[in-house]
Amino acid sequence: MSGTFRPHGVWTALVTPFSTDRQVDHEALRRLIEFQLGEGVDGIVPCGTTGESPTLSWQEHDAVIDAAVRVVEGRAGVLAGTGSNNTKEAIRGTAHAKDAGATAALLVDCYYNGPSSLELRTDYYERILDEVPDIPIVPYIIPGRTGCELSAADLAVLHLNRPQRVPAVKEATGNVDRMRLDRKLAGPALGILSGDDDMTLTMMRDPEIRASGVVSVMSNLVPGALSSLVRAQEADDLEEADRLAAALSPILAIVSCRVTSVRALPNGQSVEVTDKFRNPVPLKTMMAGLGMITFASRAPLGRMSATAVAQCRDALRDVHSADPAILGPIEEPFDVRIGQRLGDDAVWSALAR
Repeated sequence: MSGTFRPHGVWTALVTPFSTDRQVDHEALRRLIEFQLGEGVDGIVPCGTTGESPTLSWQEHDAVIDAAVRVVEGRAGVLAGTGSNNTKEAIRGTAHAKDAGATAALLVDCYYNGPSSLELRTDYYERILDEVPDIPIVPYIIPGRTGCELSAADLAVLHLNRPQRVPAVKEATGNVDRMRLDRKLAGPALGILSGDDDMTLTMMRDPEIRASGVVSVMSNLVPGALSSLVRAQEADDLEEADRLAAALSPILAIVSCRVTSVRALPNGQSVEVTDKFRNPVPLKTMMAGLGMITFASRAPLGRMSATAVAQCRDALRDVHSADPAILGPIEEPFDVRIGQRLGDDAVWSALAR
């Protein structure tokens, strides 16, 4: 293992940058990781949902984790995404992450085939624990994407039986009562990491949850500001934490973008439809707009509508207006000027479909 896994602070759910031909751009990946480290994050999470893991081949998946460990070089943690809806694949991926030197493995509940909580615990998490020793695993509970959910009781069984092997959970249920039950059943030693940027302070401040940090999407953009927010909260500097939360709120609110438009049908009818552009598309749009990466995602993810792109641009403008220091650290590593990028209509129109 590469260091000791400490489930606290800000862990960036890293995007996977692609070139224009949709191949993994390893130089852009290196630059993004160096930016994260320079801004003081506690760890990075390659090959999660934000990293478009469903469309990475396992060869690419392994190469991204290898690259992440190599670039980080012990300066922060590496929580490698190795989950699958196929236990055999998850075992193989977790074994690779361990051999590569990852600090821990993030395992999402099995999506689409929808096992029960009992099956998740016994035929997924426990089998991975048994087959791949010597690396901590972090269950990732996000029923809105997976259609299933490891229960608080089964999470507690995993943690209490093997506290060193299952030291934490990434909680993205959006359900504070569920999170409180996690804490009640598993006890004080379980690390609870927020899986939703905009719920981080709520989860950290709730005395029945006591979250210790976040696996963050938006820290791809603002790692320093989010790290400062979490550290201010840990230090009970509530005024500073609230100030940063207010300044960041425009972008924390658009991890996903909802846009209503009208579809014209071939038979002449018109129907109003709400499109939800999900992570990482809004994030990659903002990163590309600011000059951090080339916009490229793998199908079926693609470009957003012009209205959704405008929402992202406006959110960034609001953040920059509230506190220029939040986006300012992007400028030197990526050789850009934030005000210039935000003001360039051509940049943003090129990002829309």
